[in-house]
Amino acid sequence: MSTILVTGAHGQLGSEIRKISTNFAQFNFVFAGRDEMPLENKDAIVSFLEKTKPSCIINAGAYTAVDKAETERELADQVNHIAVGVIAKWCKLNNTKLIHISTDYVFDGNSQIPLDEAAKTAPVNWYGETKLRGEEAILEAMNDAIIIRTAWVYSEYGNNFVKTMLRLLKERDRLTVVNDQIGAPTYALDLAEAILKIVSSGKWETGIFHYSNKGKISWFDFAIAIKELAQLECEVVPVPSSQFPTAAKRPNYSLLDTSKIEKTYGVQIPFWKDSLRKCLFELGVRS
Repeated sequence: MSTILVTGAHGQLGSEIRKISTNFAQFNFVFAGRDEMPLENKDAIVSFLEKTKPSCIINAGAYTAVDKAETERELADQVNHIAVGVIAKWCKLNNTKLIHISTDYVFDGNSQIPLDEAAKTAPVNWYGETKLRGEEAILEAMNDAIIIRTAWVYSEYGNNFVKTMLRLLKERDRLTVVNDQIGAPTYALDLAEAILKIVSSGKWETGIFHYSNKGKISWFDFAIAIKELAQLECEVVPVPSSQFPTAAKRPNYSLLDTSKIEKTYGVQIPFWKDSLRKCLFELGVRS
C-alpha cells in the first residue's frame, strides 16, 4: 500500500486532508506536524523521511505568518525555502512523488487579468519571496513535481479571515475592511479534495498549477458575504489598503486562472460563495 506523507498536519489544509483521507482507503496516510517533522531542522526532516519512506509527499507545511515573516526572516526562509529544497532532493533520490503548496503571493499584484502559471513572479513581501524560493528549489532538484499555488485559504480549522470576521462581526458595531485587494478565496476542503483527486487519478502530469474557488471579489465583498450568510448586524465599511497599514505589503490583484488544473485533472471547482456557505455550516452557522 502506498504511503502518503502530509506535512503541516495541524494546518488548515492538512486538517481537511485528514478529514477526507478515510475516503481513500487505498493509501496509508502519515500526518506530520512540527513535533514529528520540524521544517526548520534539516536533519530532522531527512530522518523522518527515511523512517516513513513515503511514496508521495503532500507538502502543506509552511511558515504563513505574513507580517511576522518581515522580522522572522531566517525562520520563514528555513521553512518555506530551505526545507522544501531538502524534501525535493530526498524525493528525487528516492523516486517519491511531491505535491507542494505555494501561494498567490509570488506575484506583485499589478496584473489586470487572472494570473496563469506562466505569469511573471515578483513578490512584494518576504513571505512571498520565501515561497517563490521554495518553488525554485523544487524545480532545481527535480523535474516531475506538482506545485499548486493557492490563495486566501480558509476552513473551519486554524486561524483565517472567515473565523476572524465571524468573531469581529459579533463583537463590534462597525468594522472596516479593505476593498482594493482583488482575488478569490479558497476553501481548504475543496483544495484537499482536488489534491487527493490528483493523487488517486493514476496520472501524473507535473508542473505548476493554480487553484482557488471560482469568482472574483475583494476582502470587503468577502466580509459582506460572511455577514449576510451569518445574519449579523455589524456595519461593514470599505476602506483602501492605505488606511490599513501592515508590516508586509499585500498584492492588490492576485486572481488566479485555474483553467490548467481543471483541464489537466478534470477538477470541478466550486463557486466561492457556495463553499463559504458550506464552511459556515461546518462552523455551526445556519443561514
